[in-house]
Amino acid sequence: MPSQPDPLTLSQPDWYEQGLPHIWLPYSQMKTAAPPLAAHSTQGSTITLADGSTLTDGVAAWWTACHGYNHPYIRKAVEKQLSTMPHIMFGGTVHKPALTLAHRLSNMLPGDLERVFFTDSGSVAVEVAMKMAIQYRLNKGENGRTKMLAFKGGYHGDTLATMAVCDPEEGMHHLYGSVLSEHIISPLPVDEKSTARFLSLLEQHAHEITAIITEPLVQGAGGMLFHSPDVLRHIRKAADDHNILLILDEIFTGFGRTGTMFACEQADIVPDIVTVSKALTGGTIPLAATIAQRHVYEAFLSDNPEHALMHGPTFMANPLACACANASLDLFEQEPRLAQVNHINTVLTEALEPCRALPGVKDVRTLGAIGVVELEKIENADALRTKFIQAGVWVRPFRNIVYLTPAFTISDAELLTLTDAIYKVLSS
Repeated sequence: MPSQPDPLTLSQPDWYEQGLPHIWLPYSQMKTAAPPLAAHSTQGSTITLADGSTLTDGVAAWWTACHGYNHPYIRKAVEKQLSTMPHIMFGGTVHKPALTLAHRLSNMLPGDLERVFFTDSGSVAVEVAMKMAIQYRLNKGENGRTKMLAFKGGYHGDTLATMAVCDPEEGMHHLYGSVLSEHIISPLPVDEKSTARFLSLLEQHAHEITAIITEPLVQGAGGMLFHSPDVLRHIRKAADDHNILLILDEIFTGFGRTGTMFACEQADIVPDIVTVSKALTGGTIPLAATIAQRHVYEAFLSDNPEHALMHGPTFMANPLACACANASLDLFEQEPRLAQVNHINTVLTEALEPCRALPGVKDVRTLGAIGVVELEKIENADALRTKFIQAGVWVRPFRNIVYLTPAFTISDAELLTLTDAIYKVLSS
């Protein structure tokens, strides 16, 4: 394979030079962070930069592009919808893409998760779930139950409400502690000690808790921390025992990432409320949804106008985004996505295992289309990211992990390019 230009040393296009001084980048200390790359186009699992060089993408745009970038079937759906109705307000009107999608989602999810509230980001979907859970109690006259129980290692979004149910110490939001609402934070019940603590917190605070919120099977931004389906079953039972709602945040795990369409299927449980986003549209246009069981929805039905859910994002149920999501669900029906995830897991498990013997490696683990090499520590994440770019791959370490969440359509050759790069970079 011929060597490529180094994207970190070449001159950048005019639009980059003119616009970069006016951009505020996410999760970055702008004074010291490495300059961002100038992306030109995407296709499949390849990112082409403005200088013509390419990177094999191991992250799938923060885990969203499950069918690969620029899938022709989704693109065609966008073009068709764009020609008829790109957007219309969802207050007082509805449209076919949204109602079709709501019907399909309710049929795909377990139990009677049947009422779909559309938003345009995962954080907002979680905020809506929290509002539903709180107002569920208020509408029923249970005025003292407004707190959530969340878990250490958890991440549910960057807005003020969702930051309050993220890990308050290890998470990225500890600076806001003094202004956030106070909720109950428990260790995830994965062993005897943490289970005892979890049950003790429920006994002490059940009278003020409306819902438990957790990420099923994988705490993503918390460090790709895995737990077993038994943990979810235990949480569901504890919630039932104390008449507490269960919210599952499937924004990362939903749509095949863990090996089943939804992670909760592996535990054979049904949450009272579930949130989805990220891969919902195949990573094409922002869209999220909060889906509630029938009994949650029925608590909002009343002659009292104040019992309505007062939330309505401007771009709620955007027709373009809903068309993308319907096309994405078509692809899950028409193409062997879950079989591809299973194959990716086999390749990742075998190809990443040699990393376990490298100095500084603490653990190697895989689940579905997720591969993780956990290090004792990462001294300089920017420097490590730069090494991956120079190796021709787009891999974004964070915390103390190097991880892969590739598109489900990635080829074996591309996948091995990624795993080989991880081994070589961590060996150097």
